[in-house]
Amino acid sequence: MSKLTLAIAELHRSEAHLAHDLRAIAARHHADQDICHLARDLAAWSDDHAATLADHARHYGLRLSSTDRRRRLTRGMQERLSDVLRRRPEPALLLLADLRRVHRAAAGTSMDWELLAQGAQATKDTRLLAVTKRCHPQTLRQMRWANAMLKELSPQVLAS
Repeated sequence: MSKLTLAIAELHRSEAHLAHDLRAIAARHHADQDICHLARDLAAWSDDHAATLADHARHYGLRLSSTDRRRRLTRGMQERLSDVLRRRPEPALLLLADLRRVHRAAAGTSMDWELLAQGAQATKDTRLLAVTKRCHPQTLRQMRWANAMLKELSPQVLAS
C-alpha cells in the first residue's frame, strides 16, 4: 500500500468519524431544530466526501466502505435520551461538549484534506486534486459552524 493510499484511507476514516459525530449531535439535540437540521445536513456532506474518497480509492486498488451501519441503530436511542434530558440544564453542557468534539474532528479532517491535496500535487493526480478542492471547503465550513455555535452558546450556558 502506497503512502498516498494510506492518506486516502485515513481521510476516509476521518470523514466517517466526523459524519458520525454530527449525526450524534442531531440525534441528541433533536429538540433544538436549528442544531438538529444543520448537523444532519453537514453530516451528509461528510457522507458524500467518504463516498467520493471510496470511489477514488479504487484507482489505487483500495476498497473502502461508503456507509455507516451504526447510524440507524443509535439514532433512535439518542433521540429518546434527548427527550428525557431536555428539561435539565445538563443538555446545554452536553451540547457544548458535542460541538467541541465536532470542531476538533473537523479540524483534523481539514488537515487530512490539506495533506492529501499536497500528495495529489506531488504525484500529479489531477482527479484527486479536484476532489480535494471540491470537498475541503465544505469541511472548513463544518469547522466554522461548530466554532460559531460554541461562541454563540457558551456565554449563556456557562453564565447560567
